[in-house]
Amino acid sequence: MNINPITTALALALVSSGLTVANATAAEEVEKKAEKSKMEAITVTATKRSQVIYEVPIAMSAFSGADLDTQGITGITDVGKFVPNLNITGFSAGHTSSANPFIRGIGLQDHLITTDPGVSVYVDGVYLGRQVGQNWNLQNIDRIEVLRGPQGTLYGRNSIGGAINIITKQPDANPVTKLSAEVGTRGRLKGDVFVNRAVNEDLAINISAGFNRRDGLGKFINLPEAKYDVGESQEFHGRFSLKYKVTDDLKIVVTADANDGEGGLRPYTTKINEVPTGAYYTGERFGSPLPSGPLRNSDVAANPFDNATGTIEVTEVNNSASGVSFTADYNISDTLGSKFIISNRSSEYKAGLDDDGTIYALDHYPERGEADQTSVELQLNGYYGDVDFVSGLYWFTEEGSNRQGEDSSFNGGSNMLELDQKTTSKAVFVNLGYDVTTDLRVSGGLRYTTDKKEATANVGIGPTYAEDDWSQVSYDLSANYTLENGLNIYSSIQSGYQGGQFPARPYCLFGNPECFVASDNITAVNYEIGLKGEVTSDFNMSIALFNTNYEDLPYQVNTTSEAGFDTRNLVVTQTSQGVEWESTAYLTDSFSLHTSLGYINVDVDEQDGVKPVAPLTPKFTASISPAYVFDLDDGSTINARIDYSFRDEMYGEPSADEGRMTTVESRSLVNFDISYAPAGADWKVSLYGRNIFDKRYDDARLNTGDYLLVIKSNDASEFGVRYSSSF
Repeated sequence: MNINPITTALALALVSSGLTVANATAAEEVEKKAEKSKMEAITVTATKRSQVIYEVPIAMSAFSGADLDTQGITGITDVGKFVPNLNITGFSAGHTSSANPFIRGIGLQDHLITTDPGVSVYVDGVYLGRQVGQNWNLQNIDRIEVLRGPQGTLYGRNSIGGAINIITKQPDANPVTKLSAEVGTRGRLKGDVFVNRAVNEDLAINISAGFNRRDGLGKFINLPEAKYDVGESQEFHGRFSLKYKVTDDLKIVVTADANDGEGGLRPYTTKINEVPTGAYYTGERFGSPLPSGPLRNSDVAANPFDNATGTIEVTEVNNSASGVSFTADYNISDTLGSKFIISNRSSEYKAGLDDDGTIYALDHYPERGEADQTSVELQLNGYYGDVDFVSGLYWFTEEGSNRQGEDSSFNGGSNMLELDQKTTSKAVFVNLGYDVTTDLRVSGGLRYTTDKKEATANVGIGPTYAEDDWSQVSYDLSANYTLENGLNIYSSIQSGYQGGQFPARPYCLFGNPECFVASDNITAVNYEIGLKGEVTSDFNMSIALFNTNYEDLPYQVNTTSEAGFDTRNLVVTQTSQGVEWESTAYLTDSFSLHTSLGYINVDVDEQDGVKPVAPLTPKFTASISPAYVFDLDDGSTINARIDYSFRDEMYGEPSADEGRMTTVESRSLVNFDISYAPAGADWKVSLYGRNIFDKRYDDARLNTGDYLLVIKSNDASEFGVRYSSSF
């Protein structure tokens, strides 16, 4: 698929210009649309300034907090079902709380401290450095923004695939108490409370708290004493926020949050006979017999959602995280303002897989991890005439570790893996916008980043220390033009940057003490054109076409080495091209239809005679969501909605070799939600169904050469009732 940006831009302009209503001026047309529109345009802060979503010159999706429940979105993983070219999996160390976003084929293939995500996640402007152990519940949410494509100028490093913004509800003077409860099959029990109050005219607070639990999908068949079933989970979470108006020009917000979760190991299965030359099949590894002798699939649990491990240490997973942030907004003048954000967060988890999936103590890797981060951002923003700007300084530091020790085993013997890393990142950035005319806006930005990493690895032969540093200039340039019919056409060039990474499992140290070195920094340049806005008062849409070039992109290749499970980086050059579509149409006053479609074609340069493929990157993603509102004679309403989402097949790792059996099959999911709200009441009740046809599907596949790990989704059919009230 070859995309010519100039030709496509002209085609988009010609098509959109034909939508203009005859004999009406542009201003009259826009005003008429605003009066007649059935759709509320979401205001977003993707460019760190408030804009209507149609005006932002990047491809993005936004979800309001009110829409999350009706779409069956209970966690960040569910968001990936309804955004084009977004795929969110969860399999890190078998943890049920992990979430690994992939946008346009770029994400995080691992979870250890020496690896960084390619998609950055922010909560209220605070970057989350780790994606295991964090608080991923979506309670007390104002909106979620998904920005697709490199966002290196405003969002910095680790956003070469895109960024996800989670914005919570801020305290205000509106007295609100919201309660919700959910009971369903699979042991679902969920409850949330949110309270917002003004203490006085200058001080407001809000408090939220919740509990969420769900039963598992299988049993630990050889360990009846296991505390939890396979895939079982429960979590407590809470958040407190205070907003204080010091003066008319100075406002501060202080927020603290915490979560604590635990449960059973994520469902997965091990396939042995599909690798007939592997150690499990022959019963011998590196010239020595395994203590179990040869293994067959009959040694693994017959039901892939059961688990036959004999290692109690891997049956239970847990996670906790907490953080505090301080934000100050100060209006220096009518045209100049500043923002200061400082945050400290910590997270920890316990998880780990028994790779052989049998009662034998062969390849089991219980592990623990923790991370502490501090970030500081100072912004200076404003405008002068037709020019506006966003600028700032940023500092981030993180210290973290991973541990596999005495209870970790390879070939029946102990297996040690100790990783420690400290990261320090500093940046300065500026983004300028200029309104050339009332219809044409151009903007551009620069960001200079320096990173330093200090890492230590110990695989049982003593610690090995290494350090490295990187620097990079990221840039973007965009223009958007409002057509006569009110639609916005845009074109942009965006770059992104990710620092180099040390090996995640450097068992190569046994044969090569010099192998613990970091890769080069990763760069991305994206060329994109798009069209978005309200075509009529009943129909809005957005379409984007992109071409992204990546240099020094590491693909993680997993094998078994003499000392254990080994992960190495295959550094590639990659080109990704695709198209993304979203639309909402009101076919009648009561019947609406939302659609999304993503297509991506990824070409990876050949490496040493091998043609790699992009892992965990489905070629097609799509969703369709019809909704109907029934107005009853007594004034009450019934809202009925169905959500269908599709994810194409993909590869679990960077090899398309059929012998490695790493193709993850496509999957289709269907949710429904039917809500009843009495006239004039402050409550509603809903019947819901998630994954109603009980589609069981894989999240990932890893082939080590000895065995194939098939990581199953923890998703399953669920039906229940949800009650919510607001007063």
